[in-house]
Amino acid sequence: MLLCMILHSAKAQQAKTLTGKVFDAVSKEPIEGAVITDSKNKKAITDINGKFTITTQATQLTISSIGFTDKIIAIKENFLAISLQPANKQLQQVVVSANRTAEKRSEAPVAISVINKQTIEETKAQRLDALLNKTSGVFMVNLGNEQHEMSIRQPMTTSSRFLYMEDGIPLRTTGVYNHNALLEMNLPAAKSIEIIKGPSSALYGGEAIGGAVNVITQAAPAFTSGSISTQLNNTGYKRADAQLGTSLGKLGIIASGYIADKKDGPIEHSDFRKSAFTLRADYKFTNHLSWSNSVTYLDYYSDMTGALDSIKFAQRNFSSLQTFTYRTVYALRYKSILTQQWNNNSATSISLLYRDNSVIQNPSYSIASTASPTVYKGQINDNAFNTYALFIQHTQKFNWLNSKLIAGASVDYSPQTYYAKFIWINKDLSSGKYVSYISPTPDSLLSNYKTNISNTAAFADFEFSPVKGLRIVTALRYDAFKYNFQNSLTPSASSGAPSSVTTFNRVTPKIGFTYNKKGIGFYGNYSEGYVPPQITELFNSVKVPYLQPQTFFNYEIDGWLSLINNKLYADWSLYLMNGTNEIISVKQSDGSTVNQNAGKTQHYGIEYGLTYKPTEEWAIHVSATNAKHTYIDNLVKGVDYSGKEISGAPRFFSNAEVSFKPKAVKGLRLAAEWQHQSKYFMDDLNNYTYNGFNVVNFRVGYQLKSIELWVNVLNAFNEYYAVLATKSATSSGNSSYSYNMGDPREITFGIAYRFGKK
Repeated sequence: MLLCMILHSAKAQQAKTLTGKVFDAVSKEPIEGAVITDSKNKKAITDINGKFTITTQATQLTISSIGFTDKIIAIKENFLAISLQPANKQLQQVVVSANRTAEKRSEAPVAISVINKQTIEETKAQRLDALLNKTSGVFMVNLGNEQHEMSIRQPMTTSSRFLYMEDGIPLRTTGVYNHNALLEMNLPAAKSIEIIKGPSSALYGGEAIGGAVNVITQAAPAFTSGSISTQLNNTGYKRADAQLGTSLGKLGIIASGYIADKKDGPIEHSDFRKSAFTLRADYKFTNHLSWSNSVTYLDYYSDMTGALDSIKFAQRNFSSLQTFTYRTVYALRYKSILTQQWNNNSATSISLLYRDNSVIQNPSYSIASTASPTVYKGQINDNAFNTYALFIQHTQKFNWLNSKLIAGASVDYSPQTYYAKFIWINKDLSSGKYVSYISPTPDSLLSNYKTNISNTAAFADFEFSPVKGLRIVTALRYDAFKYNFQNSLTPSASSGAPSSVTTFNRVTPKIGFTYNKKGIGFYGNYSEGYVPPQITELFNSVKVPYLQPQTFFNYEIDGWLSLINNKLYADWSLYLMNGTNEIISVKQSDGSTVNQNAGKTQHYGIEYGLTYKPTEEWAIHVSATNAKHTYIDNLVKGVDYSGKEISGAPRFFSNAEVSFKPKAVKGLRLAAEWQHQSKYFMDDLNNYTYNGFNVVNFRVGYQLKSIELWVNVLNAFNEYYAVLATKSATSSGNSSYSYNMGDPREITFGIAYRFGKK
């Protein structure tokens, strides 16, 4: 017996060689750089595939990684599959949009917010606005069927003030901005969403003025996993989502997509359908060399019903004059990224991008009257472009002052075409509806032109820490643009300017600092942003105006604190942004108008957020914004708006959410959300106001093993409101009012099946 005990003890103390994978419990992606430690402080680090090997006599291991909660596991098998939960400590979040590389949130001197995978999964958002509007300083305006405009340090606007990206690469080419661009995103493929508030042109170039939205796509899971789900609601919306991914040796592949449609909704002539699909494949030649390829395809159609006038809005009359107006979007984009990690201090990436994009419309807003009450005029147009682009970036770390240099260059060639043909529209006087249209034979062309757009850029970002806790960041970017405009028609007010070549360039700086000590920190930031003239601003006139990029100067100070053992986190941003050389339509002495760099605006405010987790069960989050947007010097078509507040600019908006995950009922989650918007001016002369709105949402979900059920009740108290209300300052009568109706009460039922390692 004694001999057996001795032999058993010796066997127990014998070292074992263990292998395994560490992966994100939410996204299922492998975690590189996780540290595995035994009781004798022996360590192993996961490779690019999340794999590790450790020889130990211990009976348990501790696993840790930046951005995740530490985990202790008992050793029961020789192969270990270890999942880590993302940390609730927001200062430990890793962001990539602040300087185009992964870094801690606490070291980025920029107002940046992250919507993580868990929030995406639990919100069950049908549209991006349901996620972005949880962030302070952000209000994404839902114009129906995923169409939208945006407000980030700017009024609610369709103007080219925002940059939308996927994995750091813009969705659209500069000069062909579309305020609906985010409908081209495939939300099921998203791992996280990062929102930069304020100008970021020093890193990303033009149109990054009010802010930039960067959707980070999900890589393949460490083990085979996936999900399928379906949902429907009481307003005619139906949707099916699917995702499947696996890792096969050095190859990881994941496919994500969804199909949605809506029929017979509350507003007449407002049906839509959308299908989006993303395929991503990552091949890891070695621990230092990887190759990522992704392709996204989107097919979108929506009826274009138009907004309600004041009479219909007051009567709650949701009939539409339209019967045939529409918008279709086709998008195909492919990107290929080769990354070489030379050593722990040096890495280079080369990216290739191809885009094929088309927006075809029979727009309701182009319908105009003629001398006959039954005959109207309109148009069908197609705005399309292709892109061939190359991006190169190198990151180099230095021991001197713990510094880092990020430098890169890009070349973007994007031929763009625009085609518009005239149509005659028939109106039925008894119903008041536009019932049909015909095209003149042969086609009567309003526009037919091509613009070859080229953009060459170079940028550099340098960071260093002169003393402990202090980090200084500087960035500089140079852009050179060339628009080669080729008009196939005789120049006129409708067909556009004569063929010409326009060039301009821009140097954009940025400097900032962060300081952190024991969970409390602050930062300051000066940045510039610019908006190159859009194709329509330059060439939609008889002659080409001389225009330079619009420029915005941004000053901000910000801070954060983490208290009560990281249960309480708060942040705030105080900013002032001045806009100059803004392009406005100026009335000439002969009565004509021409675009000029003649406008000035001022934007200032404070954005603040609070997250409190008193227990593991409860979480409270509040985000809010106080801001004011003013014309400083604006004389548009003979009307002086100087000193007036800009229309569509609420002085206050906020979002608050309380969630509860009871331990007594594992898998259950409950959440209540309140979205508030204050009153604002409907017109730029500040004569008319809209009172804003309050909307309350409830969300309930229950996870039972592999099955998840959920019910979302949005606008639970059926608030009747307009998500956007405007009035023309130079017109009178009911027709000058415009109300984009907010969604009525929507009750969505959903079910999902998930498989793979937990």
